[in-house]
Amino acid sequence: MNFPITRPRRLRQNENFRRLIRETKLSVDDLIMPLFIVPGSRVTNPISSMPGIAQLSVDRAVDECKAIRDLGIPGVILFGIPDHKDAVGSDAYNDSGIIQTALRAIKEQVPGLLLMTDVCFCEYTDHGHCGIIKGQDVDNDATLEILVKESVSHARAGADMVAPSDMMDGRIGAIREALDSEGFSHLPILAYSAKFASGFYGPFREAAESTPQFGDRRSYQMDPPNAEEALREVELDIAEGADIVMVKPALPYLDIIRRVKEQFGYPVAAYNVSGEYAMIKAAALNGWLDEQRVMMEALIGIKRAGADMILTYFAKDAAKLLR
Repeated sequence: MNFPITRPRRLRQNENFRRLIRETKLSVDDLIMPLFIVPGSRVTNPISSMPGIAQLSVDRAVDECKAIRDLGIPGVILFGIPDHKDAVGSDAYNDSGIIQTALRAIKEQVPGLLLMTDVCFCEYTDHGHCGIIKGQDVDNDATLEILVKESVSHARAGADMVAPSDMMDGRIGAIREALDSEGFSHLPILAYSAKFASGFYGPFREAAESTPQFGDRRSYQMDPPNAEEALREVELDIAEGADIVMVKPALPYLDIIRRVKEQFGYPVAAYNVSGEYAMIKAAALNGWLDEQRVMMEALIGIKRAGADMILTYFAKDAAKLLR
């Protein structure tokens, strides 16, 4: 039919009409809050490039998790910054390490909150790369051994889900086999399957104190122009036992999120990363845009693209609006 009979504006004229026909609905159920854990007590270190976000000691992280739970957010993902770093990132698989300590404390004091852990080594190594260095690159197969140790250690400490973010070949299969053999066959794996070598990670480097001391991560993180390769990575991770697959970053890769969801029909996570957060915050602080409106528009866009869950530093702010 043609105008004037067909008038799409009829169903846009007030908020109740718009609510009734809204196609994509963002919920607090879709959100996961990242947290950065540091040693010490009563520590809150604001991250200058991420206004509103701070590194937290375990006791402060417990308090933050209580607030997150009370907002109805289902879970958090924990990143650890140890007081000791070495060439092999040994604190990552130390049963008394920073993340293991945090897991036990949060599990005891904030029951019911889903605890996910980042499984990687960039925060724990003195060189800032995601595994064992051989020459000027990361040794893939040697790194698998320590990723397995880290995952099992997190499981023993109470993690509800492990999330390998290193992009080593074969790591999902190696971790799945180890978890099963250690009695953790029930523990799901959230795989950073399509993690691109992105400039949007800049503020995270400050937050996690994980800037590489030489080179970059392009030999293991994905080249941004590649979409077909992203689908192959996702397919490999699913075949190796991943329970959820992730695309990271989110906003510049909405096409990848959509293609992954359509091709595999698998649970898809998207990481609304530090640079995406920082851009909105910086523009809002300068009065250039409406922070709440743009935040919600960005998160709805990620959801509309096909993400089932969104890891975002906006989780608490969004949850307050959604409730």
